[in-house]
Amino acid sequence: WVNSKSKGADQGEFKRTAGKFYNEADNEQGIQTSQDAKFYGLTAKFDTFSNEGKDLVLQFRVKHEQDIDCGGGYIKLLNGDFEGESFNGDTPYNIMFGPDICGPGTKRVHVIFNYKGKNLLIKKEIRCKDDVLSHVYTLVVHPDNKYEVYIDFEKVESGDLEADWDFLPAKLIKDPDAKKPDDWDERENIDDEADVKPEGYEKPEHIPDPDAKKPEDWDEEMDGEWEPPSIDNPEYKGEWKPKQIPNPAYKGKWVHPEIENPEYSADDKLYLHKESGAVAFDLWQVKAGTIFSDIIVSDDWEATKASSEERFKEIAAGEKKMKETADEEQRKKDEEEAA
Repeated sequence: WVNSKSKGADQGEFKRTAGKFYNEADNEQGIQTSQDAKFYGLTAKFDTFSNEGKDLVLQFRVKHEQDIDCGGGYIKLLNGDFEGESFNGDTPYNIMFGPDICGPGTKRVHVIFNYKGKNLLIKKEIRCKDDVLSHVYTLVVHPDNKYEVYIDFEKVESGDLEADWDFLPAKLIKDPDAKKPDDWDERENIDDEADVKPEGYEKPEHIPDPDAKKPEDWDEEMDGEWEPPSIDNPEYKGEWKPKQIPNPAYKGKWVHPEIENPEYSADDKLYLHKESGAVAFDLWQVKAGTIFSDIIVSDDWEATKASSEERFKEIAAGEKKMKETADEEQRKKDEEEAA
């Protein structure tokens, strides 16, 4: 791993630890953000590969044991053509994936692809986990331009790359030469011309209170002419409107005709990243303490799942047990101090 130095004094340091809760500490070490309100940049390179004609699997485990309030927990897959010490948020990447939390309003999983120099965000909302225990995030991209997102090995989203990201212009666009005809009537109902307002229908909304009496001490020279207060008129029926009848000329809502978009060109290689050769963490955290570990980049989802799912179940069970024990000890201590 190479630590970035691009932020100078604002660059945070990672430390190696299994954290406060674990199953087997020696076998569950990860890298942890260790300083509050810092930027973090860390990269690791490997042999460059292409995912052409193959699945691309990006998986990692993240634990926000500090009960994060605002900060990223995502990983980046890059092409490897960069200097680790200069790595920063502007360094081009192929994929950015993982949880991002900031207050109660932002708790989402980012899935961002770089396509022809543009970083494209998924158009769906995927909610991330926001507790203090470990969770495994997995992105699987298939050569048929399909994808899946898993959290703790449960599928939380899937679909089509072209549909769920703005890789390409729309296939169809509104015909610029088409216009709604001037005589196109979209009114489903119209006023009944035969309907006539009843005589005496119009009544004022408010009337003087007939039960009101001028106060005995009212002085018209001092107080002016006395007027009774107004009350709602019980005979007021509101503004009269003629009843509605079906419009015999109604044609329905006009739909703008569409034509094929001349700028659209299909691409069956949306999934493809010809050069991937590094993973990186590029983060800002207000409250440090996130631990990253068990990073896997592969071309076989079933093999990845077989090698990591049981390990995660053991880790999750151990963390849960250890945290419950710690919570119980803290509860007893709080009761003793309060007694």
